[in-house]
Amino acid sequence: MAELANEIHAEIQRLCALGDKRANAKQFPDALQIYWAAWDLLPEPKTEWEAATWILAAVGDSNFLGGDYVAGRDNLSQAMHCPNAIGNPFLHLRLGQCQLELQAFDQAADELMRVYMGGGADIFEDQDPKYLRFLQSKAKGIETPKKPWQFWK
Repeated sequence: MAELANEIHAEIQRLCALGDKRANAKQFPDALQIYWAAWDLLPEPKTEWEAATWILAAVGDSNFLGGDYVAGRDNLSQAMHCPNAIGNPFLHLRLGQCQLELQAFDQAADELMRVYMGGGADIFEDQDPKYLRFLQSKAKGIETPKKPWQFWK
């Protein structure tokens, strides 16, 4: 796989770090604007770069956390065409969560099962318990995380 020029890679990292700060402060529109500026630096075809995976992951995460589930679904679906995306539990988690919020139940179950199969129940520990409960309603044998008390708040 080709590598980005050092200057481009460094600028993408700088922009994504700035976007992460905005996202952590729940300033999702600002974060998205910065992530998209990083995306614009990728040479075509953009989805062939490893950086595309983590940029779109950040975009999709910000979409989800900001409540824009349609954009989250679309951007995370696009991320699945980038290097090392298929099988990434975080990407499947966010995509499954967006699908569930959009009431696309079959797609949500598929994505959330990928998360469970790839990372077990523990990956759901810091998430709203409804996502794991939904998955448990769709498949037998789904266990609760090691800290099940977090799901009964």
